[in-house]
Amino acid sequence: MKYRAVLFDLLTALLDSWSVWNAAAGGVEPGRRWRAAYLRRNYQTGVYRPYETIVAEAATEVGLAPDATDRLIALWPEIRPWPDVRPVLEEIRERLPIAVVTNCSERLGQLAVRATGVTFNSVVTAERAGYYKPDPRTYGLALREMGVEAGDCLMVAGSPYDLYGAKSLGMDAYWHNRVGLAAPPDLPKPLTEGRTLAPLLDLVTTTYD
Repeated sequence: MKYRAVLFDLLTALLDSWSVWNAAAGGVEPGRRWRAAYLRRNYQTGVYRPYETIVAEAATEVGLAPDATDRLIALWPEIRPWPDVRPVLEEIRERLPIAVVTNCSERLGQLAVRATGVTFNSVVTAERAGYYKPDPRTYGLALREMGVEAGDCLMVAGSPYDLYGAKSLGMDAYWHNRVGLAAPPDLPKPLTEGRTLAPLLDLVTTTYD
């Protein structure tokens, strides 16, 4: 097969974390603004700063109440996977190692991984790596732990920012754009983009010509 491993974003590609953010913000519109501000800050940070601090700064930026971040953390255990996550991932892991790279703290990352109901060969949080995505060192830690080279791994992006990270390492990428995020004008082109994980089953069984 073309790929020897699959690397996943967690909070958007595998989990419906958006519903929890919206609930903490008090509605879909303020939740989307908060999440967008957080994503911008998160992916521009580089060296790890406390995740909860970045989330709180984003809440202040968009005018949310001071306790919005506390509400989000309290609701975190309610995060659930997208409906097709478990069956698709279980089928893939019968063929290939799978790993997660997520831009959050170790504590919240481990809680979120448990919500998937799937066992991964590697789970890398920004806190453990010391860097936020799309810094290549964050993805690189997962690749080393799976024992594969970047060119042999397929990246499953949730946020478009993961496509920048995949390109920097030479990884092919599938954009699981479940929530219909807008693509920045300079976004690296993924292999394909879809609203479900189903196309992955064909991608991971692709063979070299």
